[in-house]
Amino acid sequence: MSFITESEIKNQSRSKKSYITLSDSLRNFKNESTYRKTKVFLSHKHDEKEYLEGAISFLKSYGVDIYVDWQDDGMPKITSGRTAVRIKERIKENHKFILLATEGAINSKWCNWELGLGDAAKYIDNIALLPIKSDYNDFSGSEYLEVYPYIFNIDYYQFFKGDYRSQGTYVVYPSVNGKDRVIPIAQWLRN
Repeated sequence: MSFITESEIKNQSRSKKSYITLSDSLRNFKNESTYRKTKVFLSHKHDEKEYLEGAISFLKSYGVDIYVDWQDDGMPKITSGRTAVRIKERIKENHKFILLATEGAINSKWCNWELGLGDAAKYIDNIALLPIKSDYNDFSGSEYLEVYPYIFNIDYYQFFKGDYRSQGTYVVYPSVNGKDRVIPIAQWLRN
């Protein structure tokens, strides 16, 4: 059982990408049919594109439409209050909100602001953290993050959170009244 490591998320992008740049890949995906696709607002720290690339590749493998703000043609060129208004609109419009929860993103004012908006617009069924930890270190976030569902890998068939679960990726909800809720990510992204 594990959070996704930095090297795994970086390798995810390398294994899926042959010669297409991140911008080209996003543009191609944006031009695909979005009819009946789940739309995901992906909050991330802008200078961590090496993680973003892998997260997009990982999520695209589930057939979802990804929104990242810097690919939005309607986004103001210079950060301003209009930028914040546009982000608020996009968080509301997308079906799901995922924070690419790196240490940098957790410390980012913009990511925390977006998480607060996602909380208000999507809590609890349509929001999740995608924690990315340093290789061979424990993921240590801020305590307030414990109230959010998170994306988690189960490495082999095993007992986890009250039930036997197959190898795969799941969305794990915070325990409520001692009850655990764990949903395969593919199912979560369809709902």
